[in-house]
Amino acid sequence: MPRASSKPSAAPPTAVPAENGATAASAAADKNSSIESIANDIATAIVEKRLPPGTWLREEALGRVYSVSRTKVRAALLMLSKDKLIEMIPDKGAFVCQPSVEEAREVFTVRRILESEVVRLFIANARPRDYQVLEQHIKFERTALRQTTTTGTVREKLLGDFHVALAEATGNKTLAELVRELVARSSLIAMLYHSSNDPHCSSDEHAEFLRICRKGDVEGAVTSMIDHLERIEASLELGTDKPDRQLDLVKALLA
Repeated sequence: MPRASSKPSAAPPTAVPAENGATAASAAADKNSSIESIANDIATAIVEKRLPPGTWLREEALGRVYSVSRTKVRAALLMLSKDKLIEMIPDKGAFVCQPSVEEAREVFTVRRILESEVVRLFIANARPRDYQVLEQHIKFERTALRQTTTTGTVREKLLGDFHVALAEATGNKTLAELVRELVARSSLIAMLYHSSNDPHCSSDEHAEFLRICRKGDVEGAVTSMIDHLERIEASLELGTDKPDRQLDLVKALLA
């Protein structure tokens, strides 16, 4: 399953200019352009909001970016379609998914169910090192929030990565993969429905949640996680018209 990196970063990524196809191909030459690495790279661009919902993922442009055949590009796109990040439309092409209001609500319903179990498993199995990793992650979040040069995209990705790191700490790889997919889909939903979520509030809630976990209060921690996810869902403008956004695909992938 394609995955965006869950490792926190204290500084935003530096944009790389892409003035023409040759520049794109040159920059991509240093990448390991396997099918999975291409899928991972596109998934990361979606999660980081460089590729908004509705973006047309043109096979020819992707082939230039990664210096590969369209056959390899199609295989990578198929992987992403299985993770519900893109939609393959016959005779039209591949597009970054545009979740419906109903799907958005379903995603958060499933997240509340799934992440409640993540919390229970985490408290039952967490080692001191696991708490240290999550506490360090929260420090990265707060550092990013203080830096005026940090983009909203980086901040939101760090906040989503906390949930992935929590799931990874349970030791259940399948559960972690499911949470990673749902967090990625939540990122799409946040883009599409203009989330007004306050990142400072989210980071504070992560810290409070972890404090409750340290006390061994399982039900209190589950309630804290559910309340957190409900607040994030409530910040969405569900029911609004979907934006029709297009952009330079090559520049977005090389940003």
